[in-house]
Amino acid sequence: MQDLSPLSQLRLVAIPRLAAGGRWRVEAMRSLSEPCFLWFTKGQGRITLQGQTRGYTAHNAIFIPPGVMHGFEAGPQVFGTAVFFGRDCDVTLPKQAVHLRIREAHAQQELNLLLDSILREMTSEVAAHDRATRHYLGLLGVWLERQAKKAEPETAKPDATRRLVARYTALLERDFRSGMGVADFAAALGVTPTHLTRCCKAACGRPASALLQDRRIFEARRLLSETRIPVAHIAASLGFNSPAYFTRAFQHLTGKSPTAFRRAP
Repeated sequence: MQDLSPLSQLRLVAIPRLAAGGRWRVEAMRSLSEPCFLWFTKGQGRITLQGQTRGYTAHNAIFIPPGVMHGFEAGPQVFGTAVFFGRDCDVTLPKQAVHLRIREAHAQQELNLLLDSILREMTSEVAAHDRATRHYLGLLGVWLERQAKKAEPETAKPDATRRLVARYTALLERDFRSGMGVADFAAALGVTPTHLTRCCKAACGRPASALLQDRRIFEARRLLSETRIPVAHIAASLGFNSPAYFTRAFQHLTGKSPTAFRRAP
């Protein structure tokens, strides 16, 4: 009988494994339908979260709520753990995205012990292991809440530029399949396309059009690699005017045609 409890969807994955099948799986703009927690223990790179790009290093903890657009570099020297809580997670977790730099050794050790305990109980056959897993997940939520509260005095409030870009990425995530262009998104946000692009460049170093195209092409790659939906149907579902235009845009960004990408191992 299939386990349909929230814990059946819980996964702990080594961060290097997330890029299996292509680094685009973590680097391109996308969102998840479940909460995600990233704990980096070695290496460094950049992460774009709600349209704002920041650097990360070892001992950075990042919580990403469902539906929040993000992407991060995962080079060969980057190590750590990703926790995927599942769509029906009933653990109390932050409502907003959080990027924490954990400097205190005891807080780092506490988190490492929690993750080890969650993994141990998940894979155990001992009585009540599922209940123990749930309690450890609750403690992870408490750890996140306490560390976020501790970091509040050092956390800069987002300025108007970053607030606009966060609104843009949220709207983009909702409507990227609609065929809307940057001008349409800008109009919905009450600003000019030029101003929106200027703000995106200031927040993440990329124009608004690049974020939109990256999100659409990520979804195209996912559908091409995980389904057998015809290319023309994928193009239409993502708001491209024609299969030919979709093919040109896809090849420009990936270096391969949609058909060649689907055939690649």
